[in-house]
Amino acid sequence: MKHLVLLYDGMADLPCDALGGKTPMEAARKPLFDALGRDAEVGLVQTVAPGMKPGSDVANLSVLGYDPALYYTGRSPLEAASIGVEIGENDLTLRCNLVTLSAEEPYAAKTMLDYSGGDIGTAEAAELIAVVQAALGTEEFIFYPGVAYRHCLLWKGGRKHLTDLGTLTPPHDITGQPVTGQLPAGAAAAPLLRMMEQSAALLRVRRANSIWLWGEGTRPALPDFYKTFGKRGSIISAVDLLKGIGLLAGLRTPAVEGATGYIDTNYEGKARRAVAEFQAGQDFVYLHMEASDECGHRGEAANKVRAIELPDERVLPTVLEYLGHCGEAYAILILPDHPTPLVTRTHSRDAVPYMLYRSSDAGSGKGVAAVTEAAAAGTGNYIANGPDLIRRFFAE
Repeated sequence: MKHLVLLYDGMADLPCDALGGKTPMEAARKPLFDALGRDAEVGLVQTVAPGMKPGSDVANLSVLGYDPALYYTGRSPLEAASIGVEIGENDLTLRCNLVTLSAEEPYAAKTMLDYSGGDIGTAEAAELIAVVQAALGTEEFIFYPGVAYRHCLLWKGGRKHLTDLGTLTPPHDITGQPVTGQLPAGAAAAPLLRMMEQSAALLRVRRANSIWLWGEGTRPALPDFYKTFGKRGSIISAVDLLKGIGLLAGLRTPAVEGATGYIDTNYEGKARRAVAEFQAGQDFVYLHMEASDECGHRGEAANKVRAIELPDERVLPTVLEYLGHCGEAYAILILPDHPTPLVTRTHSRDAVPYMLYRSSDAGSGKGVAAVTEAAAAGTGNYIANGPDLIRRFFAE
């Protein structure tokens, strides 16, 4: 049996004025998604447990069946695994964003203009991280380039400082806000703030004009996915976070040329790669699409709607054509990892809608007319523990 997860990052939302009081899921034209939903199990799942931060790291671990309370050691170590950073037992990693700050001085007087450094490309970003590494890197602090604005800092021997760093704020949580009060201020955070300040002097003429350090964590260990669930699987994504989770779980993480993590990504390439993974013998493919989350963080209502419509137009036709003719039964799970509401421009911990379709349910009419947040809530189906969903999905 083939199992496909389509993960629309941050898709769930709240009604907003920009869409006439609708959510992006309600406003989007998604005929294939909704057609599946009419014959599917639809409901809500709590992907972020109480006490956990509502990030894509925690939520995607949960969707993949890994209890974050047991296996989560921070966001950056998951990304570091994809980049190829070797994390020692006593080391600490941090996410290193390239951001755009306003020109005021001193550093604490600046405003966070753009958490993505003006939507910087990977090649340009690698050049800037090389500049930062040459000027600020040491045997203790090593900067590694990642994808677009997302990079990594390895702090050799830094694990001992983990509990003394204080709160390190995600830059996407403070877009348009002054950075004062959001800067590293813990007892052990002084070198981090110093490097952020120094980077602003190094990069002052660039649109991405500072690094921003957050997402601290230590070396993770995930149980092997195949040994845990009995499925040989692949994760297809543009972002290091998902690729890192896949590598740590023993999943294949094939690259797709032109996959950007935004609305301009290579949808057809990702769809063809998903089919190729199934044809190569994989039982399970996790196809991750980042754009809806990015649009939520940027407050781009129209683009978030399109980020939901485009996979329906350019991904689902290809994968449904293959699954319908592959000669095997199949199941499709479509959901977001967490909400990223346009009105708040950051993640929330609210339960998210899921749609679980099995080919054996075709024509059953047991689902909903259109898959939306309200329709999912109206079914009364609720999975309180996120990791339980994939076990339900794999039950045959």
